[in-house]
Amino acid sequence: MDAERTTPSRPSSPLRWFPEFLQVTRKRSGPQMRLFGSAVLVGVVAGLGAVAFSVACQAVVRFSLDGIAGYRAGGPHGEPRVAWITEGDGQLLPWLLPATALVGGLVSGFLVFRFAPEAEGHGTDSVIAAYHFRYGEIRARVPIVKLIASAITIGTGGSGGREGPIAQIGAGFGSMLARWLGLAVAERRILLAAGMGAGIAAIFRAPLAGALFAAEVLYSAPEFEPEVIIPAGVASVVSYSTFGLFFGWRSLFTTPLLEFNSVGQLGAYLVLAVAMALLAMIYTRTFYWFTYLFGRLQVARWLKPAIGAAVTGLVAMGLYYALGRDVHTLSVLSFGYGLLQDGFTDATSMSASVLVTVALGKIVSTGLTIGSGGSGGVFGPSMVIGGCAGGAFGLLLHRFWPELAPQPASFMIIGMAGFFAAAAKTPFSTLVIVCELTGDYRLIVPALWVCALAYLLSDEQSLYRSQVPGRYYSPAHQGGYVQAVLAGTTVRDILRPGAKPASLIPSDSLTTVLDRFDATSRIVLPVVDGESQLMGVIHLNEVYWTSHRQAMFPWLVAADLMRPVRPLQTDDSLERAVELFAENDLSELPVVEAVANPKLVAMVRRTDVAKAYLRRVHAQSEGSGQQSVGT
Repeated sequence: MDAERTTPSRPSSPLRWFPEFLQVTRKRSGPQMRLFGSAVLVGVVAGLGAVAFSVACQAVVRFSLDGIAGYRAGGPHGEPRVAWITEGDGQLLPWLLPATALVGGLVSGFLVFRFAPEAEGHGTDSVIAAYHFRYGEIRARVPIVKLIASAITIGTGGSGGREGPIAQIGAGFGSMLARWLGLAVAERRILLAAGMGAGIAAIFRAPLAGALFAAEVLYSAPEFEPEVIIPAGVASVVSYSTFGLFFGWRSLFTTPLLEFNSVGQLGAYLVLAVAMALLAMIYTRTFYWFTYLFGRLQVARWLKPAIGAAVTGLVAMGLYYALGRDVHTLSVLSFGYGLLQDGFTDATSMSASVLVTVALGKIVSTGLTIGSGGSGGVFGPSMVIGGCAGGAFGLLLHRFWPELAPQPASFMIIGMAGFFAAAAKTPFSTLVIVCELTGDYRLIVPALWVCALAYLLSDEQSLYRSQVPGRYYSPAHQGGYVQAVLAGTTVRDILRPGAKPASLIPSDSLTTVLDRFDATSRIVLPVVDGESQLMGVIHLNEVYWTSHRQAMFPWLVAADLMRPVRPLQTDDSLERAVELFAENDLSELPVVEAVANPKLVAMVRRTDVAKAYLRRVHAQSEGSGQQSVGT
């Protein structure tokens, strides 16, 4: 016997741990694979949405600006072209530009305010608001209305960009897919942001920038949403590839060989960063000043985009005649990318005065178009404003100090990056997106320098008003800070002793269900079997809608109205309770003894957790007050 006790035991076989390994892997990989598959679907839809939006924009431009007013703006060399949409050969008629824009504004305004008012303005801000304040919810009709209205607004001459519409298309599908799959609120928010990034990745051929933009644009502080980056990266790769299948793989713009090879140039780029920060302040304030003016205008909301678009056309026509009929001045209309491509190709042939005029005119025309309620994005106009202003600065340096600016086109590219970094508070994703737009990373050093400085020198005003300063201020994360206060308190601590919860059994008729709700103040009732084992819950809303179906009334029982639920356990912490309230999307949850023994113990409300939180905060504040007095 003693010998047996002293005999060392044999090492256990590695296979003994294999079932446990499988269980842990399955638990971890299940949600991950579900999110991965959802991100792939979001990417496919965002890519197809980008294809549809690109075709729609080209078609509207061809049959309005080109076909009616004879204005052919050109575009980036990498712009996808649809074979059946060819350029016209008519003469430019500038006096028709205001009329064309007016009609486009009328149609767009009617569509938006009749079917989806959320689609007005720049769509990215609406997506950010949905992430923080609306539980990741976007109505299914919004992306469709946004696509059509934006194509009409921009295609007829309104100054706007593509990123807002396509971001709302991708985000809208992400939100809708999460609803279809019954995903938790946190996962819905992630798919919404991933869809936004996927849209950016496809329309600008910038997959890395799309993933980073989706995680960075949510906050005005230099913070990223870490949960978003990987799903957004997956969705961005898929959307980029989907778009590439139709329109190829070229970067949007083509540029000559541009390099940074002199430390002395950093001084010139420092001045550029200061200028871009100041110009961004002017842009954001002008934009929201126009928004304020149109908000106070006493006309029907659906007419305001037409007024803004018509005035935009008048501004373009006035600049055209004022600067000697230079067609580049008309870049204040529509996208304006043709001027940027001309500058990249041969910047020294450009006029600094024309570039400055277009930059300032684009600020005004974008405020008029989007601030009036027109549908479009603000990223595209920002690229034109920053590129033109940076190009003008580069041309002046090239003329007087050529050693500081041997290639003025470099300042045009860096100006694009620095301006939007300051205006949108997205220095890192902007840095990457400009590099991917041009297909060239050789200017990444001065671009990083200017983006960081322009962001630091800018003020708190952002193009995206729905941004919050950081994760602490976001309703999407405030639960985490509540949990820190609740640490150490369990569900058992907040239960009322002796309180027996009202419940139902699966065979209870609809009449019994209604009577039970009438007899209690609960809006959620548990359903139990004969041994008080929890089977599910019934929400009052479901009973309300079902009670209107008179034909089914006699046949319905509690089991037909019941939904599954993940209950609380008596030993769960209140941190876990906060998570389960959000996951189940219920204001009341049943409490069971254990998952293995789901015997109903009680019902707990969100307000019970809120009261526990307030008591803990009050106790902590009293304790700290007594400590300070004693000290």
